[in-house]
Amino acid sequence: MRSAQQILADSAVIAVVGASRDPGKAAHSVPLQMQRYGWRIIPVNPTADELFGERVYRSLADVPHPVDLVDVFRPAQDAVEVVRQAVAIGAPAVWLQLGIVSAEARRIATEAGIDYVEDRCLIVERSAAGLTRLG
Repeated sequence: MRSAQQILADSAVIAVVGASRDPGKAAHSVPLQMQRYGWRIIPVNPTADELFGERVYRSLADVPHPVDLVDVFRPAQDAVEVVRQAVAIGAPAVWLQLGIVSAEARRIATEAGIDYVEDRCLIVERSAAGLTRLG
């Protein structure tokens, strides 16, 4: 099992489930900041068409290329289905953002053999490790 910082270091493409159009929400500012540090952000949101200059997909199953990490900005009860979808598309890691914890989601990820992080923030971990994908 890789550490949170190792998962970020190894990931280039992050699918963000629950990415928001609202600049006041963490589900907008966090992916935008990760994009500014060089990660490719693939927004997943059933009600938007474009975010962060990227096409938005309705579900993880609709994303037409591999992703390295699925980042979840959804309530804990929704995270279980998101983790099932992440396993189904072959994502190597799932990350539940700060404040999101799910024993069932953890069980599904562990049984599938994929890395799992919960209740942690991408930008906090990125900053703590001094990670960037630029240059």
